[in-house]
Amino acid sequence: MNSAKLLVALAATGLVATSAFAQKSAFEGFYGQIATGYEANNVQSNTTTFTTVPAGYGATYSNPSVNFSNAPLIAGLGYTFSLTNQFTLGLGADYSFITGKSGNFTSTSTSPDADPNNAYYKTSNRFNVFLTPGYVIDKDKLAYLKAGYSTQKLEGFDATNGASVGSENVSGYILGLGYKQMITSGLYGFGEVNYMSYSKANLTTSGPCSMGCTSYSGTSSAGSTAYNLLVGLGYKF
Repeated sequence: MNSAKLLVALAATGLVATSAFAQKSAFEGFYGQIATGYEANNVQSNTTTFTTVPAGYGATYSNPSVNFSNAPLIAGLGYTFSLTNQFTLGLGADYSFITGKSGNFTSTSTSPDADPNNAYYKTSNRFNVFLTPGYVIDKDKLAYLKAGYSTQKLEGFDATNGASVGSENVSGYILGLGYKQMITSGLYGFGEVNYMSYSKANLTTSGPCSMGCTSYSGTSSAGSTAYNLLVGLGYKF
């Protein structure tokens, strides 16, 4: 009798555990979220070549690698599918509202008659579209990877007068990982770390000049990367 009762109790426990695990993730469905944290940007070292009309007054400047950071504000939307009781797949997009700005840096030239130039960079309009394969830790906890397409605007400025010296929208990829935990029905908190890498921006500028020339044009090709550490809140509809 005692053995029979024990078997019934074990079977009931197994059924309860199986039923609990079989519950779908609370994150299945549409969601919206907002996040902030820490973001670091890098614009790689490059050269700017100035040519003139008439020729003979140009110069080549060496631009150093520039690092700068800011606190981002990122809003996102998406949908999470339950593939099985243990795995999910999300499709999402997010947009960064804060413009990143570097400090001033000095470009130097090997030309003996060329003065150093002071400049700075800005990054803006970062937009990501991504997939997030996830692992269901339990009904209210989800760990996930993140991979997709990223784009941003990179722009250079003359620090002396604030004039733009070229801009371009560049594209690349985003890789990341994250964790979500339900706080109450629909409301959840999350944390992420992301890395973004972009193709080189072809920055061009032109204008009138003096000292023996009538006009000038300048070109440079600058690559950029970024990473961020984010915390935020979201709502699963």
